[in-house]
Amino acid sequence: MSSELYERLRGLLDALSAHLIERDTEIRLSLLAALAGEHLLLLGPPGTAKSELARRLRHALRDARYFERLLTRFSVPEELFGPLSIVALEQDRYERQTAGFLPEASIAFIDEVFKANSAILNALLTLLNEREFDNGSRRLRTPLVTVLAASNEVPEDEAIAAFHDRFLLRCDVQPVGAGRFPELLALPDDIAITVPDACRFDHAELDALRQAAAAVVLPAAVIELIADLRAWTLEQGIAVTDRRWRKLAQLLRIAAHAHGRSQVDLWDCALLVYGVGETAAQRATVAQWYGERLGTDRVLQPARLTRVVESFEAQLEFERTATDLNYDAAGRLALEAGAEDDDNGLRSSRRKGLSGFIRPRQYGERHIGARVEQVGALLAEFDAALGGLDRIALELEETVRLHLWLPPDFADRVREPLAATRAVFAALRARVIDVREGFAALPLADEPGTAPAPIAVDG
Repeated sequence: MSSELYERLRGLLDALSAHLIERDTEIRLSLLAALAGEHLLLLGPPGTAKSELARRLRHALRDARYFERLLTRFSVPEELFGPLSIVALEQDRYERQTAGFLPEASIAFIDEVFKANSAILNALLTLLNEREFDNGSRRLRTPLVTVLAASNEVPEDEAIAAFHDRFLLRCDVQPVGAGRFPELLALPDDIAITVPDACRFDHAELDALRQAAAAVVLPAAVIELIADLRAWTLEQGIAVTDRRWRKLAQLLRIAAHAHGRSQVDLWDCALLVYGVGETAAQRATVAQWYGERLGTDRVLQPARLTRVVESFEAQLEFERTATDLNYDAAGRLALEAGAEDDDNGLRSSRRKGLSGFIRPRQYGERHIGARVEQVGALLAEFDAALGGLDRIALELEETVRLHLWLPPDFADRVREPLAATRAVFAALRARVIDVREGFAALPLADEPGTAPAPIAVDG
């Protein structure tokens, strides 16, 4: 079933994205939102095909009921939820006729959603989160699968914060770039897409998919990455609720299950960019964090490894410049080689105090061997880190090509931060080699001595 599911979704994405230009991310996120039973917020200027995405998405479901509405400051609840029933009013019941309106839709598109008044927002909160609609004295279950909403921007209003949080995925939509603008002009006016029925889903299949995805495992590396991202968002002042983190974890399970995998991988975690961050600027910083974090972990972090290398360099400098009094075989202070009489017949060492009796500290072979061995272990860490980054770079193109939820330009987005991380690791590795050579060149004592305690490392 897993391989069939992947091919089915691949065919569905190909059909839904036909003749869409530079909307790969948006169409993928809209389908993933539908599979997960979540909602997608599209943020961008008018005329960027946001409504077209929703109209296409309805073809992903069999017998989908579609609802679309543009809101204004003057919109009333009747426009979304249906008019009041005259028959019910005559019987002293406050009920709406919901046929053909949002409470009976499976796919919906709401444009300029944040222009809704408080009465509409309150009803939408329950409908989006609980899939229920209060119609008079009854609370009714709705067939809603997903809502795609659009807005030019998110108002800075605490009153809509809870409503904004109901959209698990948020995507910034930009006009078509100059490179593909000629293709946009060449598109025909009427474009009909054809979705094979075998690729479509019904409600029962969606329920089965979500139940199966619940068994997908979040491995330790993924949990660690998410925990690190949460800690980072707290430092950055980016608000992410516990409910959102749990929903994002389930979204990652859905994404992995679509590929037939039993575990979420680090590539799936790229989707977190669209679930964390309330503004475009915040999402951009999250994307940068993910790109820098990819290929590393809590141990193989550039900042930590820099501190480690600095600790080793400081220890080498200390041992290299350390001195001891120079005793001869009889246990007497021996004059430093090269000290001579001056014109007055005085030894230069006497003018310099004890400096003439001081020599560089010598170290036993066990000491030097232990230091070189510890530096060698650090060097192995760098080799592992660089090898991991190189493997990721080699896998990048193929991974993006086969991944259902990563857009084609994803490789371009992460290639630069990966290269920057590799450059940092390579430079640190070169410093480690210098440290190893420095320890190996320490003055050697006649006695083997003892092995020192390992160099203390900060972090």
